[in-house]
Amino acid sequence: SEAGLVSEHFSQAPQKLSSYIWFGSVRLFHFRVPPDTVLVRWLLHMSQGGPLCTDIEISVHFRYGAPPVINPLATNFPENTLGQGSFHIRALLSTMLLGNTSVNVSHPAAGDWFVAAHLPPSSQKIEVKGFVPTCAYIFQPDMLATRAMAISILEPDVPLRQTLLSHPSYLKIFIPEYTQELRLELQGCLSSVSPGCPVRLTVGAATLPRNFQKVLTCSSPTKSCYLLLPSPPWGRWLQVTVESLIGPHMSVAFTAEAALTACRPWSVIFQSLMQNNPNQSNDTSAGQLSQAPALRNLSRSDGEGNNLFCLLNYPVMREDMDVVSVRFQPPDGVLVLVYSYKPSVMRLRLDTGMDNGGTLTIVLRTNQTGVTNNTLVAACLNAASPFLGFNTSLNCTTAFFQGYPLSLNISSRMANLIIPYPETDNWYLSLQLVCPESPEDCEQAMVHVETTLYLVPCLNDCGPYGQCLLLRRYGYLYAGCSCKAGWRGWSCTDNSTAQTVAQQRAAALLLTLSNLMFLAPIAVSVHRALLVEASVYFYTMFFSTFYHACDQPGEAVLCILSYDTLQYCDFLGSGASTWVTILCMARLKTVLKQVLFVVGTLVIAMALQLDRRGIWNMMGPCLFAFIIMVSMWAYRCGHRRQCYPTSWQRWVFYLLPGISMASVGIAIYTSMMTSDNYYYTHSIWHILLAGSAAFLLPPREQQAEPWACSQQFPCQYQICKNDRDELYAVT
Repeated sequence: SEAGLVSEHFSQAPQKLSSYIWFGSVRLFHFRVPPDTVLVRWLLHMSQGGPLCTDIEISVHFRYGAPPVINPLATNFPENTLGQGSFHIRALLSTMLLGNTSVNVSHPAAGDWFVAAHLPPSSQKIEVKGFVPTCAYIFQPDMLATRAMAISILEPDVPLRQTLLSHPSYLKIFIPEYTQELRLELQGCLSSVSPGCPVRLTVGAATLPRNFQKVLTCSSPTKSCYLLLPSPPWGRWLQVTVESLIGPHMSVAFTAEAALTACRPWSVIFQSLMQNNPNQSNDTSAGQLSQAPALRNLSRSDGEGNNLFCLLNYPVMREDMDVVSVRFQPPDGVLVLVYSYKPSVMRLRLDTGMDNGGTLTIVLRTNQTGVTNNTLVAACLNAASPFLGFNTSLNCTTAFFQGYPLSLNISSRMANLIIPYPETDNWYLSLQLVCPESPEDCEQAMVHVETTLYLVPCLNDCGPYGQCLLLRRYGYLYAGCSCKAGWRGWSCTDNSTAQTVAQQRAAALLLTLSNLMFLAPIAVSVHRALLVEASVYFYTMFFSTFYHACDQPGEAVLCILSYDTLQYCDFLGSGASTWVTILCMARLKTVLKQVLFVVGTLVIAMALQLDRRGIWNMMGPCLFAFIIMVSMWAYRCGHRRQCYPTSWQRWVFYLLPGISMASVGIAIYTSMMTSDNYYYTHSIWHILLAGSAAFLLPPREQQAEPWACSQQFPCQYQICKNDRDELYAVT
C-alpha cells in the first residue's frame, strides 16, 4: 500500500498433460497481462491421478505475444525459418506437487502471454484407450499481477522532478507514431549520502523468450546521464522504472526529461491503378510523372541541415482470406521502389489478436537489371517500429527489438523469411539500396523489388506428408502440423526418419493385402450355409482394405470415401465380426441369433459414435456374447453329461488354434504396436483375426435337407421348417 501497488489474480481451468508428439499434444494457456503491471508471478500447480503415476519431468514454456515455438524432438526447421527457442523451465512432478514452483517476470509487457506445458516425448507406443490404466497428470497455472497505481506521466520536453525513498518510482511516456529517436536524460541529481547519482533506470517492458530492456545506471557526479533509443515502439506507452541504489530511508532527488525526434514520412501515392482506369483524366497521369523529381528531393536538407523526410511510406492493403490466413499487398500490385537515400517502409498489421497462430512468410525478388556488382538491397523486418539506420548499420536493431535481416544482391536475387507464430503487433518491412564500397553509385539508382507477403495457418499446408490442423483453446485458434510416414518437424520437412516411397508402398500393400485373409472365413461361412456371417466378413474385408489404403501418406494413398467414413466402417466391421463369430459358436436358435446379430451391431455402432477408440465400447458387447456362448456350452454339458463340443478333434484342430490366434492377435493389438512397427504388427493383426474366425466357426449340422419345405401352396408360397433349430448335436 505504501508503494501504491495492487494485486490481481487470474486463473484458468486445469488441463491433462500429454507426452509430446507434435504441437497439438501441447496444452496451451492464454493470459492477458493488464497495463502498468510491474510484476507477474506464475504459480504452477500439478496434480496426479491413477495407479501408474511416476515422478516425471514436466516442461513449461512462456512467451509474450504469441504461442511458444518449441522443438523438444530437436527436429530441423524449414530453410530460412526463424526457429527461435522459447523460455522454458523443467521441473519434476514431485517438486511441483509441493506447490513452490513459480516464475517471476519484472516489468512485463502488457498484452497476450502464453504458457504451454507438456510431458517428455513418448516411446511412440500405440496405446489402446481404456485397456491399461494410466496416470493423469493435471496442470494448472495461476497468474498474480501486481500493478502500479502511482505512475507519473513524463511529457516530452517537460522536466519532471522526482524524489526516491525506499520504493521505486514509476514513469511512463507515450511514443507517438513516426518517432525516430527518444532521448531520456536525468539532470540535477541530489543524494543525501553520496555526491554522485545512485539511480538505476529500467526502460521498456520485459518480453520472453528474449528481453531487450535497457538499463541505465547513473553513478558519476560529473558525466551527463542519458539514454538514446532509436526507433522506439510506436503508438504505445513506454515504461520507465527508477530505483535508488543506496540503502532504505535515504533520499535521492532528480529531474527526468524526455525528448522525441519526429520522423516525417513521405507517403508514396500510387497512380498505376488510376492509369488503368479509362475514365481518368490526363492531369492524373501528369501527376504521376511528377512524382520522380519529388522523390529525388528527399535527399536534400532544409536550411538548418535537417533531412526533410526519414522514410518512404508504402501503404499496404490487408486482405483476410480465411481463419489465420491474410494476404498483404501494395495497392498497385507487388512492386516497391527502393532508393538509397531513405528506406522504403511497409506496415503489416498483425494486431488483431488472432494472427499470431499462423506462419508469416516474406518473399523478396528483384529482376536481373535491378542490382549491380556494387549495390545491395538491404531489408529488415521488425515489430513495433521500423529499422531506419541503414546508413550506419545493417544489424536491424531498434530500441527494443532485434529485427530479422534480408538482402538481395547480384548473386542472390531472391530472399525469403518464415516466422512461425509472429507476435501480435504492427510489423514493419524496411528496404533500402546500399552501396558499401562506393556510395556515389547509389545516388541515382532505383530498384524495383517484388514483394510477396502473406500469413497462412501452416507453411505449404504441411507438405505431402503432413496435415494442417486448426487447434482451439476456448476462443483462441492456432494451427499445427501433424506428420506421417516418419516425417517430422514444424512443417513436416525433416526427413531424417522418413520412409522412402518404396517403404510407403510396401506398408500400404501389407495393410491392404493382409485383409485378403478374410476370404478364408468367407469361404468357410458360405460352405457351411452361414450367409449372414459371410456378409459381415466381406463388409469388414472391404472397408478395412480401403480404409488402410486411404490412411497412407504421400503417394501410396487411395480414398473411395471420406477418411472419417472409412475409419468408422472399419471399426464397425471389426466389432461386428467378433460379435457374430462368438454368437455363431453359441449355436443359438436361428431367430434368436438373427435378433442378437442386429441388436449387437446397433449397440456397437452407437458405442463407436460415442467414442471410436474406446476399447470397452466395443469389447463390452463382445464379452456379453462370450458370456452367452459359455452359458450355452455349459447348459449343453450339463444336459448331455459330457463335454461340449464332444469331439476331441474339434478342440485340437479347430478351437485351440483359433483361440491361440485370437489371443496372440489381441496381445499384439494392445501391447506391441508402435508408430514404427504399425505396418507390420497391424497386418499380422488382420491375418490373426481373420484366421481365428475361420477356425472358430462351427461346422455345418449333419442333415440331409437343411431347409426342407413341409408344405407348398399353389400360389408358389412355401412354409419351410428349419430342422436345425431342434438339432444341437455337433460332430
